[in-house]
Amino acid sequence: MSKKKVIAAGHICLDITPVFPAAEIEHLEDVLSPGKLVEMREADVHTGGSVANTGLAMKILGADVTLMGEIGRDAFGDMVLNILKQHDAESGMLISDQLSTSYSVVIAIPGIDRIFLHNPGANSAFKSDDISDDQLKDVSLFHFGYPPLMKSMYENDGTELVNLMKRMKAAGIATSMDMAAVDAASEAGKADWEKILSQALPFVDFFVPSVEELCFMLDRKRFEEWQQRANGKDITEFLDVEADIRPLAEKCMNLGAKILLIKCGAPGIYYRTAGKETLREIGCSLTLDSEKWADREGFERSYVPEKIVSGTGAGDTCIAAFLTAMLEGCSLEESLSLAAAAGASCVASYDALSGLKTLDELREKIKQGWSKINIDQKG
Repeated sequence: MSKKKVIAAGHICLDITPVFPAAEIEHLEDVLSPGKLVEMREADVHTGGSVANTGLAMKILGADVTLMGEIGRDAFGDMVLNILKQHDAESGMLISDQLSTSYSVVIAIPGIDRIFLHNPGANSAFKSDDISDDQLKDVSLFHFGYPPLMKSMYENDGTELVNLMKRMKAAGIATSMDMAAVDAASEAGKADWEKILSQALPFVDFFVPSVEELCFMLDRKRFEEWQQRANGKDITEFLDVEADIRPLAEKCMNLGAKILLIKCGAPGIYYRTAGKETLREIGCSLTLDSEKWADREGFERSYVPEKIVSGTGAGDTCIAAFLTAMLEGCSLEESLSLAAAAGASCVASYDALSGLKTLDELREKIKQGWSKINIDQKG
């Protein structure tokens, strides 16, 4: 049986991660303060963004994936293309003569949640028209990542995003959408995300945001309370499923989500699915067993990582494993288990792909008794 075709489109950038000494830090100001010289190790440079992280991960995991994004004709763009060429995955990229390649400087200090210094670059110009009808032929799944970092997708209350996802559904293609953290002071941070999602989610089959991103967009007051509660530490360590995560999930389902995965960092993944009649709308090309996938809710705990180097890309590879397993016909339970396993493998390296294992390797490690993280799970 031939593999189902996938398009992974949207945001792509170059990630530059300065490597800090290994000692765990209690407070950010202990390392980063005005006038202080911090002696670093080497910098890790790799592709980032949903297109590279999720798209390449799916390709490595065995899916038939075409990558689509926009970069500039510059030094960073050349670096992105060279990395994609190593995976024979550069053919779908658009190259702009006017715009620069997007980049992120990832501040990953041991013991402190990551900080991203991000330039959206050419991602801001990506539009639905950049994908031709011919490129959609025989495609089963369209995965789109990081609209909050793509100006064309959030301006005008997300009109372009809605048109893009609506176009995919009209072509009989199942859709998946991931989000990204938003700078509250930026134009994206001031967009009406609840309105954007209310218009886009009816055309999204798999919605896979992180809990922080989702809360920022749907309940800003709650998000600010979380930040105060965490006091500079990782928000996900302080969340309660019933009190904090479930209300957000309820909002998403009411806005039209069909299969919802909320990435909750180190603790794991919250999941919820709609009823079987709604799931039948996803599309016959996926051959999803709506009877077995319908009306499900729970929390998939993470596996214990061999080591923790950086969380960069862990959420993206987690989703890549979930979608790849789903395309192969795996059950919801196995797809979630493999997603959690992929995320735990990813944190052992600085980039999204170096720690990635095949689905069979993950299955074998799980079979051999891979331990799950022991958390006070209230869900």
